[in-house]
Amino acid sequence: MDIIKVVCGIIFKDDRVLICRRKPEKSLGGFWEFPGGKVEANETYEQCLIRELREELDLNVIIDRHFLNIVHHYERGTIELISFICESKESDIKLVDHDKIEWIPVGDLLDWNFAPADIPIARELIETYTNLK
Repeated sequence: MDIIKVVCGIIFKDDRVLICRRKPEKSLGGFWEFPGGKVEANETYEQCLIRELREELDLNVIIDRHFLNIVHHYERGTIELISFICESKESDIKLVDHDKIEWIPVGDLLDWNFAPADIPIARELIETYTNLK
């Protein structure tokens, strides 16, 4: 079975990071995640992330750098989650695939019920962020 490539944005604004809760009727409904989506054919990871964030949140971001890749095996298939550190100055967000968002301190990430593939990214982000201080 092929590995599905998925990108996500670790979006910072004023020292807080954006997390989104998937709608209950969606796959992994009720779990929190870093927003993003599946990479389409002939699309770079960065192009995909910008497109997905506009489609799902009506949010424009500046991609700063690649952060971490995680391969996770779900019952329905395997994904490679490719994360990028981003920044946004916007505050108006439109919810399409999510029913709630929060801007939270990085140190609080593991207090939320994250989708399994997002947990290692949250852990690494906490460790990286803590070491910068």
